[in-house]
Amino acid sequence: MRTPKPLVVALLAVGAVSGAVIWWLRRNWVVITVEGPSMEPTFYAGDRVAVRRTPRFKVSTGDVVVTRQVNGPPGRERPGSRTVAGSWMIKRVGAMSGEPVPAGIPVPDEVVPPGKLVLLGDNSNASFDSRVNGYFPEADLLGGVVRKMSRA
Repeated sequence: MRTPKPLVVALLAVGAVSGAVIWWLRRNWVVITVEGPSMEPTFYAGDRVAVRRTPRFKVSTGDVVVTRQVNGPPGRERPGSRTVAGSWMIKRVGAMSGEPVPAGIPVPDEVVPPGKLVLLGDNSNASFDSRVNGYFPEADLLGGVVRKMSRA
């Protein structure tokens, strides 16, 4: 028994559209699972968040973003950390390039330099952020958190 040609064409069209939608979603969005206590009480370990990738997400001060994980400068490494390709940190933007450096950030500048960000954890007692590391490269941003989804 032969499958009618219109049905084959329709199935191919549905497959192509589905593939395009999946490609678009993966290119623009990612789901990240929060690890550690640095963003408590906003996010807890195990929370899953939807992240809109940059440059489609326009970052501004106060936004929660995801950036590449770093150990920090020698002698001030994040306790128990390791730099692993594909590892991410979730932090709040405290200041962007051209904005005044917030109090308590150990840098000599009064204004955040171009291409740099001040990133802060909501739980300052348990956060590896700009209070310890200074600036973070803007180029290391994955994107901005759009919403909390669920617990993993």
